[in-house]
Amino acid sequence: MNSPTDLKAIPDVQSTIDARNMPISRVGIKDVRFPLSIDLGAGAQATVARYTMCVYLPADQKGTHMSRFVALLEENKTVFSLSSFKTLIDDMMVRLESEKGDIQAHFPYFVEKVAPVSGIKSLMDYEITLNGTHVKGHSQVTLSVLIPMTSLCPCSKKISAYGAHNQRSHVTAHMTFDDEHMAEFDLHALISAIEAQGSCELYGLLKRPDEKYVTERAYDNPKFVEDLVRDVAGVLKAQTYVAQFSVEAENFESIHNHSAYAVIESTDI
Repeated sequence: MNSPTDLKAIPDVQSTIDARNMPISRVGIKDVRFPLSIDLGAGAQATVARYTMCVYLPADQKGTHMSRFVALLEENKTVFSLSSFKTLIDDMMVRLESEKGDIQAHFPYFVEKVAPVSGIKSLMDYEITLNGTHVKGHSQVTLSVLIPMTSLCPCSKKISAYGAHNQRSHVTAHMTFDDEHMAEFDLHALISAIEAQGSCELYGLLKRPDEKYVTERAYDNPKFVEDLVRDVAGVLKAQTYVAQFSVEAENFESIHNHSAYAVIESTDI
């Protein structure tokens, strides 16, 4: 069995000099599953995230300290907010002795919804990606949320004697936060505001009266993919906590073997 003195004598190979003169843009760990407690404006929620954590490696350094990434997660089993997630990135820079790096956490987030007629409650899940970057002493947090909804084709409704084709759509909002207003962010409120821009929102559980309602609601509220991105962009543009954004909308067409797709960047409007 090794004594403490013997352990100190173990060589630190990754800290040795590398003579190939090639810096590495990003090196670290990918797809580490780890419990996550997060508060995005509506109280803490427990979930499981897939983390990718990377730093810049200078040309003369042979390797990074891989164990320090996991140690950082182990030492931060707390309820994260946007601001404390930003602090985690700063801590990683110090721990890994690097000038540039990023942390990405991808996780499901659940919202309890109430069916429109029966009032029955059920959970809906949304895909969240929380990304933090650190470059030249400045850290920044971005968040992406994928929101499924129904869209019904206005053209199909206009030209048909009865009926219209509809489909499930994915709207993804990508946001960079304004540090001064970041504490105002409420994910539940944002999801609700974005869902209202579709032909109809989705629910985890519906009774027959609810099915009648959502079918007729979509028919009365037709939207092209272009309508979706423009309407959701209007929602994001109105939020004080959003510094920059982009919106993607993909309609999984029910009468074609391809999707309809549109993107709006805040830098273009």
